[in-house]
Amino acid sequence: MHANPVLSSVLERYKNGEIPLEAAAEEIEGLRMERIGDFACLDLGRAVRCGMPEVVLAEGKDEAHLAEIAACHAQAAGRCVVTRVNAAQVAAVQARCAGTGISVEHREAARVLVLSTGTAPEPTGGVVAIITAGTSDIRVAEEAKVIAEEMGCTVRTAYDVGAAGIHRLFPALKPLLDADAFIVCAGREGTLPAVVAGLVDKPVLGVPVSTGYGYMGQGRAALASMLQSCSVIAVVNIDAGFTAGAFAARIANGGGKQ
Repeated sequence: MHANPVLSSVLERYKNGEIPLEAAAEEIEGLRMERIGDFACLDLGRAVRCGMPEVVLAEGKDEAHLAEIAACHAQAAGRCVVTRVNAAQVAAVQARCAGTGISVEHREAARVLVLSTGTAPEPTGGVVAIITAGTSDIRVAEEAKVIAEEMGCTVRTAYDVGAAGIHRLFPALKPLLDADAFIVCAGREGTLPAVVAGLVDKPVLGVPVSTGYGYMGQGRAALASMLQSCSVIAVVNIDAGFTAGAFAARIANGGGKQ
């Protein structure tokens, strides 16, 4: 068996007194991997390396493979988040985890499973606000919410306050103004993120949602609109709730809060 060259380097630097034991242990933890059969390799060190949990995308995965990946990850890390699940995958994961001591929480609105052996995310003090233009955008917003919460943030929401009835936005913003970062989800023409960015003094992440039809439907018009915003916003991919939640949490957890 060949030694892992990166791991060997860490141990050599510790042996030579170049890094203390705590730093060596943290680097080694960041390299943790675990193979599952011949179909998966779990990245158990992502939280140490990147400050965010490993999240399993369910789309396209065989139900039995997904169930084994989720259960093994939860056992090894204490928690596991699975996104974009369908009914058959939910049933498979629940069946695999029955009697193992792993709880399986199905957050239907987000299409997410959260598995846990009893551990919980450590609060960071970060606050993320999530706003949607319409009710069709809530599914993406809820995915972002789960991810931000898993990264230790408090999440506050205001749903269905879009540009078609812009008077709804102003009272909804008031309880959110102390947030460290804003996620704004909008489909169709995707106006709302630019409006919010013109009203708050914190980073705004625009999330185009695949609602809308006809010319440039399925989120394409929303994406183009957000990219052309004259307000200062960052934009993620269409329906990318996971990416928005993780990035907003990184912002919110900055400034010494971690």
